Amino acid sequence: MKLGLLTACLPAVPLDEIAGWAAGQGYQALEVAAWPEVPGRDWEASHLDVTSMDSGAAAKVADLMAAHDLELSAVAYYENNLHADVRRRDEIHAHLRHCIDAAEQLGCGLVGTFVGRDVTLTVEENLRLAERVLPPLVRYAADRGVRLVVENCPMEGWHPDGYPANLAYSPQLWDWMADLGLWLNLDPSHLTWLGIDPIAVLAPYVDRVLHVQAKDVEVDASARDRVGVFGNAVGREASPWESGWWRYRIPGLGQVDWAAFVGELHRLGFDGVVSVEHEDPVWSGSVDRVQQGLVIAHDHLAGLSGLSGPVAGRTGTREEG
Repeated sequence: MKLGLLTACLPAVPLDEIAGWAAGQGYQALEVAAWPEVPGRDWEASHLDVTSMDSGAAAKVADLMAAHDLELSAVAYYENNLHADVRRRDEIHAHLRHCIDAAEQLGCGLVGTFVGRDVTLTVEENLRLAERVLPPLVRYAADRGVRLVVENCPMEGWHPDGYPANLAYSPQLWDWMADLGLWLNLDPSHLTWLGIDPIAVLAPYVDRVLHVQAKDVEVDASARDRVGVFGNAVGREASPWESGWWRYRIPGLGQVDWAAFVGELHRLGFDGVVSVEHEDPVWSGSVDRVQQGLVIAHDHLAGLSGLSGPVAGRTGTREEG
């Protein structure tokens, strides 16, 4: 296994600077953000211009990665592929196809995305909708030697009442996704706050896991006693992503048992990339804070059984919070 990072946490930093910094910290791979240019959207970035990717542009990216001895683990575009607005859904699908085309040019076999949800429909209606609109995208990718890996984030902030708005959050749905030809980009943080044991579900599903994201979660059980598992019910419109009882953290600063999780991945034969997804509000607010968070993540994960990432040329200090 190799240790990588998702570049979306550094939207204002150019890809060449991220590559140099990441390699200097001992990271071995980049999951590169490829959203369209939309300023001001948290945790999204445009580090690849997939709409104009040609052989020349792809060669420059390949040279950059090779110069820093980095692997391009996946092209990242996590959007709502079942959006209720059909026009917006079509735009998302068009950009996803651009990401697939770029992945083919780059020799990268994975594109990360979501299933999503039409929040005006029931879950059952969404499953039938997905069965109509997602297989053409799966076939488009397969024709280009690319597979779509879906992150298991509930994306509850997309739903007006905070219910799951990405129908990929549970093993029951992973079975359904497999029938559609979709694969997993598995993130244990989501499973943990949902009450699903991330280690217990690895063995039956590891063959569907092509990529792993490393994010932690901090759970406040006393706060959950007040708001319940569904989170804040009052004033949710103002803060749709704040549950009131849990928050994402840097690996090692939350409840996920990373030694056990990575050890089980290793035992089961997973040999892909574990990519740090930094969405920790404590280690955010500036490029320096985000980078310090990524250093903490690297130091916690590197050297775990089956996963290594040497420290090389590091400068600065490291704190935990």
